[in-house]
Amino acid sequence: MRQTFVDTTTALLDADPRTALVLADISASAFAPAAVRHPDRVLNVGIREQLMLGVAGGLALTGLRPFVHSYAPFVVDRAYEQIKLDLGHQGVGAVLVSVGASYDGSQMGRTHMSPGDVALFDTLGGWTVHVPGHPDEVPALLRAAATHDDPVYVRLTTAQNAHPHAGDGGLRVLRQGRSDAPLVIAVGPLLDATLGAVEGLDVTVAYTHTPRPFDVAGLRALAAGDVVLVEPYLAGTSSAVVAAALTDRPHRLLSLGVGHADLHRYGTPADHDRWHGLDAAGLRRSISGFLR
Repeated sequence: MRQTFVDTTTALLDADPRTALVLADISASAFAPAAVRHPDRVLNVGIREQLMLGVAGGLALTGLRPFVHSYAPFVVDRAYEQIKLDLGHQGVGAVLVSVGASYDGSQMGRTHMSPGDVALFDTLGGWTVHVPGHPDEVPALLRAAATHDDPVYVRLTTAQNAHPHAGDGGLRVLRQGRSDAPLVIAVGPLLDATLGAVEGLDVTVAYTHTPRPFDVAGLRALAAGDVVLVEPYLAGTSSAVVAAALTDRPHRLLSLGVGHADLHRYGTPADHDRWHGLDAAGLRRSISGFLR
């Protein structure tokens, strides 16, 4: 996904004089050729993530469309105040593109983990959040984000599903259960694990790569009672959205995702999937127990 981002953004820089890119050393070498061609629109501020967001806000005020890129804990957690003030308070937008997702960088420790990034954007409101599950879903999302001025967050990861599922981000049914079957919603790269987890169960599985804005109309059309959310960030991040959408209907909700506790562990991303119950076996235990 990261290389797809580099390729797509480089093409945008070449084709659209409104596109700008602000970096804080991360991926600077990958964008070096673009920086030579567009030195006024490809800016590397060094390891100063807060400044990176401030510069992006300034560029947006001049009419440019800034793309901002770093590891998720650096571009979101560390620079949250600047996102709130230099973008939100000034009424301008940017396209924030992170790598690292929840724990792609787990072997580097807690400093490189950011399971709470999407929840932070929920405190600001108005952000579109894309969580692609395959590299082939990324280019269209980036190109669309370049055409307007609203705030967009694109969350990239090394994890990916076997196949892309393009679309506008609405809930897309990939497996149909009976008419009153429980609804399981898989977000981004957790789709394949979810499909493996529900094998043999009578459930409907729907996929989205755009959890914000959440497809409320699609949810209401598909939900018949029990709803299971499977998200690759903090468990419960979309619970309030789903509960509000179904407030007039009897339903039960199970929210699965990264646990809130700091595990104080390194390990691989696969280890963390297992520890948080987000591998197929863990999801199967949780979903089966809920539907029993």
